Amino acid sequence: MPVRLFNHYVHLSIIVLGAVEATLFVGSVYAGALIRFGGDTVSVTQSVGPLLPRALLYATIMLLSMVAMGLFHARLQPKSFAILVRIGASFVLGSALLALVFYIFPGIYLGRGAFALTVLVSFVLIVCARFTFFNIVDERLFRRRILVYGAGERAGNLMQLRRRSDRRGFNIIGFVRAGGDRPTIDEDQVIQVNPSLLNFCRRSEVDEIVVAIDDRRKGLPVQDLLDCKLGGIKVNDALTFLERETGRVKLNLLYPSWLIFSDGFNRSALSSNLERAFDILASFLLLVLTWPIMVAAALAIVTEGGWRRPIFYRQKRVGYEGMIFEVLKFRSMAVDAESSGAAQWAEKDDSRITTVGRVIRKYRIDELPQILNVLRGDMAFVGPRPERPEFVEKLNSKIPYYHERHCVKPGITGWAQLCYPYGSSDSDAVEKLQYDLYYVKNHNLLFDLMILLQTAEVVFWGHQSR
Repeated sequence: MPVRLFNHYVHLSIIVLGAVEATLFVGSVYAGALIRFGGDTVSVTQSVGPLLPRALLYATIMLLSMVAMGLFHARLQPKSFAILVRIGASFVLGSALLALVFYIFPGIYLGRGAFALTVLVSFVLIVCARFTFFNIVDERLFRRRILVYGAGERAGNLMQLRRRSDRRGFNIIGFVRAGGDRPTIDEDQVIQVNPSLLNFCRRSEVDEIVVAIDDRRKGLPVQDLLDCKLGGIKVNDALTFLERETGRVKLNLLYPSWLIFSDGFNRSALSSNLERAFDILASFLLLVLTWPIMVAAALAIVTEGGWRRPIFYRQKRVGYEGMIFEVLKFRSMAVDAESSGAAQWAEKDDSRITTVGRVIRKYRIDELPQILNVLRGDMAFVGPRPERPEFVEKLNSKIPYYHERHCVKPGITGWAQLCYPYGSSDSDAVEKLQYDLYYVKNHNLLFDLMILLQTAEVVFWGHQSR
C-alpha cells in the first residue's frame, strides 16, 4: 500500500526496505569497530568514542547515496547485475562523502581499520538484504489484492500496466462488468460477484476495489460500494488509483471536478518563500561546486567550434503563468541548427548536435547556465521543463490541460525528467504532461529535495538525455 510521504506516494515496501537497510548500516558501524578491536568494547570507546552518533551519520550518508543512485526508485528493475552495480556506485559515493566529512570534522572519524571493516560488512549485508527482499519478501508480503469494478475502456488502463515494476504493489484478481461498459477486457478475466459484492470481497480477501466504470450513470452500484467501504475495504476510482501507483495523472481519465476536489494544489506565501530561498541557496551552492566543469565545457566548445562561434545560446521559453523568458544554456548544436527558421524537436542521434554537445547533453552539463535563470527568478530548481512558445501554442490547442503545467515555475530538473525520456514529439508531450500534472498537484519543498537527490542518478548514469 503506497504511503503519502512529502505529498508523494511511496510504496510501503520501499519504506520498509529503507528502514531495514538503515538498521543494517547502523549495526555495521558497531560490527566494524568490534571486529577491529577484537570485541573489546572498552578499547572501542577509548579509541573511537561513542558509536551511536557515528553510526547515525554513516547510515544517513549511505542511504542518501543509495537514493542518488536510484536504488529506492519504484521502477527499479530487480536485475541482479544492475542492482549490484548501483550498490557498488552508491558505496563509492558514500565513502567519498564520508571521507570529506571526516576530513572537515576529524573528531568523529572512526579510524581507518574500523571504517574499512564497516564498509565491507555493510556492503555484504546490503547486497544480501536487497536480493532477499526483491526475490522473496516483496513478492509475498506487500502485494494487495485488487478487484476492478468495470471491464470497459477505463478498466483497460489498468491492463496497460504490464511491467513488473508498474505492478509491484498489487495483483488484479479480476474485473466485474458493469452496465454501460464498452467491453475491452478478455472474458476469462471477467468474474461474477452476485449476489453480494461485500461477501465476494471477503471470501476472496480483496484489499481494494478500483471503480473503473465507463458510464457511472448506468452502472455504479452505490449501495454495494458503500457496504464495502463501511466493511473496511478500500474503494478508489481508477484515476486516483493510477495516480498513486504510477506517479502520473492519466489524461484520458481526467475530468475537471477531480482536479477541483482532489487533494493537492496547495500553495501559500510561506511555501513560496521557502521554495524561493531554497532555489537561491541551491543555485549558489551548485555554482560553487560546478564552476570548474562549466569552464571546461566552455573551453571544449571553443576548441571544437572556434572563438567566433558562441559558447552559450539564448532561446525564448514559456515560464510561470505563460510568461516568456530567455533560457541560457551551453551551445550543444551547430550554429545554423534551425536555418529554416522553423522550431524543431531534438531527436535521437540528431545530426545537428556537435561532438562536444553529445557529451554535455548526456550528463546535463549544457543546462548548468540555467542557474542564472533560477537566480533571476525565471525558473525554479525543480519544475516542469520549459518549452518553446511555438511548441506550447501548438500543444495547448491539441492536448487538454496542457496550460496547467504553467501553474508553477519551470525547472532545471523535474519529476517528468526523472520518469520519462526526453520528449521529441506530440505523443511524448502527452506522456510527460501526465507526470508534470502529478508534480503540479503534489509538489512541495520536501518533494523537490527528493527529486533533486534522484537527479544525481540521471546525471551519473547518463540516462534520458538527447
